Amino acid sequence: MQSTSKILMVRPVKFGFNQQTATNNAFQVKGYEQDSESRAMEEFDNFVSLLRAEGVEVDVVEDTPDPYTPDSVFPNNWFSTHQGGTMVLYPMYAPNRRQERKPAVLDYLKSLGAFKRVVDLTYFEGENKFLEGTGSMVPDRDNNLVYACRSLRTHEDVLETFCDELDFDYFLFDATDEIGNPIYHTNVMMSVCSRFVVACLDSIKDIDQRSNFIALAEESDKEVIEISPEQMAEFAGNMLELKTANGGTLLVMSARARRSLDQGQIKKLETYCKIVSPDLTVIENNGGGSARCMIAELFV
Repeated sequence: MQSTSKILMVRPVKFGFNQQTATNNAFQVKGYEQDSESRAMEEFDNFVSLLRAEGVEVDVVEDTPDPYTPDSVFPNNWFSTHQGGTMVLYPMYAPNRRQERKPAVLDYLKSLGAFKRVVDLTYFEGENKFLEGTGSMVPDRDNNLVYACRSLRTHEDVLETFCDELDFDYFLFDATDEIGNPIYHTNVMMSVCSRFVVACLDSIKDIDQRSNFIALAEESDKEVIEISPEQMAEFAGNMLELKTANGGTLLVMSARARRSLDQGQIKKLETYCKIVSPDLTVIENNGGGSARCMIAELFV
């Protein structure tokens, strides 16, 4: 099952510009820090309300002021859940993001009683090897395959261990922005949904890797919908498919991402899903992540 109707989101308490992640997250923008804490909470609450109105079951856990975790609104990076009762904990690049593994969230996950097995990969932090959850990996759950682009936050040793533990295959490739910086998280340049894949193919400069990428998607019977580097920079790759309680399908992206798409792309996407697009300007500029990054899927 590629998508779910049950998700977890973490309501931020001290959201702000994270200096520790800005070293390799080119999507973070200085200059939007004023009132970022209160404005991010407003954006978060509006996003949750919008999803609930569409029939998504959203469980919200409140962040705590201490320890200081400015990126707690992006929980998909430090844990993921999988059908069959498995939860995975991931090694994080920034020390203050490791602090996001707080009792409030872990206790909530335990209270669900659905996870019989925990795969803890956090020991790789001691080796300076990282894999930041469904930021580093974009899973094709129906085909037990993950896509991952290399970066300081996506190390092949950890990726291989994850795949061995969960019986996934992986396709590792190189992706860069327009000035040659590695894409820090795979989920800002691509998204895998039940019947299609959205991807910035121009970010994959190696022709063989690009051809193999397209072939993998097509072998999975998924249509490839291409976005440009300019659209990727507006978070158009940071989409997530969700189910609704009545069996409908949503495609979640930010208002900024939707504005970047042309009418042909929107029409194509709407043949598959209803688009839901909250305003996340403050969270995007300060955090360098968007709608998909804020959602931890619960396969329970």
